[in-house]
Amino acid sequence: MATVTISPKYQVVIPKDIRKAMSIKAGERLEVFLLDGVLEYVPVKHPRELRGFARGMRTDMKREDEDRQ
Repeated sequence: MATVTISPKYQVVIPKDIRKAMSIKAGERLEVFLLDGVLEYVPVKHPRELRGFARGMRTDMKREDEDRQ
């Protein structure tokens, strides 16, 4: 587990191994959420980068609404 320090300007450096694992590059934007007392950082992706992300997703599963009828 990596530990970071908050600078006097409230900046945080993301450790190198995490940056590499998440393919985060300098200048990228992250959304920050507070969820049950935990900070969550989520990379902001341009819609073009999301194209095809659901490729291979199973579509043969029943939805909840279908079960209720």
